[in-house]
Amino acid sequence: MAVTLVNPDGLPKPEVYRQLSIATGSKLVFLAGQVARDADGGKVGEGDLAAQVEQAYLNIGTALAAIGASFDDVAKLTVYVVDWSPDKMPLLGEGVGRAAAKLGIDPVKPITLLGVAALGEPDLLVEVEATAVID
Repeated sequence: MAVTLVNPDGLPKPEVYRQLSIATGSKLVFLAGQVARDADGGKVGEGDLAAQVEQAYLNIGTALAAIGASFDDVAKLTVYVVDWSPDKMPLLGEGVGRAAAKLGIDPVKPITLLGVAALGEPDLLVEVEATAVID
């Protein structure tokens, strides 16, 4: 595996993400932000944050598989949530958990979570972008 996840001494050790990833591969993969759209561009989970998070993560898995990579190769995630508030955390976790179960992955990665006013289309509640490292 090209990515090792670390929670170093001297920093908090959260359970839901890691502070660092150490990448040793030779190719960087920058995946565009993934949203709640199926392969045909159809809307998924309109009004349902958990369903939209799940679809975004599944889309990341699909994109990576298409290039011979997997979620294990992800070094960093950035999650953009419309009108973020801490009470949305359980829905975010639910969506990630469902996607992780379907993909058979450990979704814990270094992550940045940003609250935003809006995304590219009015029905979108979340967008997830990924950076991966592959050999």
